Amino acid sequence: MTTPRIAVIGGGWAGCAAAVELATQGASVTLYEASRTLGGRARVISSHGRTLDNGQHILLGAYGETLRLLRLIGVAEKSVLLRLPLQMCYPDGTGMTFIAPRLPAPWHVTLALLRARGLRHADRMALARFSTAARWMGWQLNQDCTVEELLQRHDQTDTLVRLMWRPLCLAALNTPPELASARIFLNVLRDSLGARRSASDMLLPRVDLSALFPRHAAMHIERHGGQVVYGARVERLERAGRGWRLGMQSQDQDQDQPQAHDAVVLATAPAQAAALLAPLAQASVVPAFDWEAITTVYLQYAASVRLPRIFLALQDAPGAGHWGQFVFDRGQLNASDAGLLAVVVSASGAALEQGNEALAAQVAAQLAEVLRMPTLAAPQWSRVISEKRATFACTPDLQRPSNDIGIAGLALAGDYTASDYPATLESAVRSGTAAARLVLQGVGTGLQA
Repeated sequence: MTTPRIAVIGGGWAGCAAAVELATQGASVTLYEASRTLGGRARVISSHGRTLDNGQHILLGAYGETLRLLRLIGVAEKSVLLRLPLQMCYPDGTGMTFIAPRLPAPWHVTLALLRARGLRHADRMALARFSTAARWMGWQLNQDCTVEELLQRHDQTDTLVRLMWRPLCLAALNTPPELASARIFLNVLRDSLGARRSASDMLLPRVDLSALFPRHAAMHIERHGGQVVYGARVERLERAGRGWRLGMQSQDQDQDQPQAHDAVVLATAPAQAAALLAPLAQASVVPAFDWEAITTVYLQYAASVRLPRIFLALQDAPGAGHWGQFVFDRGQLNASDAGLLAVVVSASGAALEQGNEALAAQVAAQLAEVLRMPTLAAPQWSRVISEKRATFACTPDLQRPSNDIGIAGLALAGDYTASDYPATLESAVRSGTAAARLVLQGVGTGLQA
């Protein structure tokens, strides 16, 4: 059988995952990326002469497909990720301290609850009742609702909502609880709190996001005879017999000519995918999503500055100028980043209205106040990096397209496609490998016919 030639359009984590899977299975892969860097919304960028991630990420031990692909391309987990037990810890005196011990599930959560500081007896009992009820329901809902409605239904206390459920919802779904899908939130809890102990572990990148996966993915593709083409923007898809012809603009004149492939994985952002598919489908198969932004405020201090923990939760209070929800000590992850703190603001649309300079100043003041370290109010420098379309708004009963959209020889990939998960690195990777297997099955059938 002839080796199938397959194009992957888009070099984010979904496109990289698809290309890795295709190359591993023996296909001749060409990965087309419009920019000069792979990784999409999870990559390293250059800002004012400094390389920084375009967002701070936490992975979970439950991200089985991501961890499988890292092993496949030769990346040792311990060399690139720091594995920590599930925790939600606030600066002393400002919230709670919840750390799961390394015990088998569900005892790790039970003991963490018993040991948690900053919770009253009523809070502990409410959390225990919710966990028991969720397990009894199989972490499923017959009818979706908002996370806020779910928590009210199970009598969660104001303290738990403020210190546990709201920050978890923002971190996982990047959507406020009053708007977020309870069904998707329960899926995340099922695979973390409700699964084996290691699944709930938090995995923090020790290296920049490009070095974590995309660069190694490119090397794996090329080692298997594939090709990565940078600066190539695909502008049209056309049928060519049973295959496809790609029309593009490229900084390489040789790539301006139409490129022929047996199958295509379309792994661009939804708007670009919809535009490419418009001439091919009778009706739109990619909906127009509402979007939520994520902002990371980087604050550089003297190398001696060090947080009491690698990362801490923060209580956001926009009325008081407190926008940050988590702060990470990058120096404890990578010595070259000593003194660099990264503060995450999820669902950051309102925060961005302050302007970058004012937002950085407010976040620095927030850290100085809650950590009781006045010097943090005056960083050496700051950078505000925002992804204004970081994730779709993960609302109840949201309709997301399948990888298989009914067009032979073509599959969609992206964290916005149908999944149990919200828009995460894991959902992007899962969609990429699923799309790769889909087109391989179709190409194999077609070539044998």
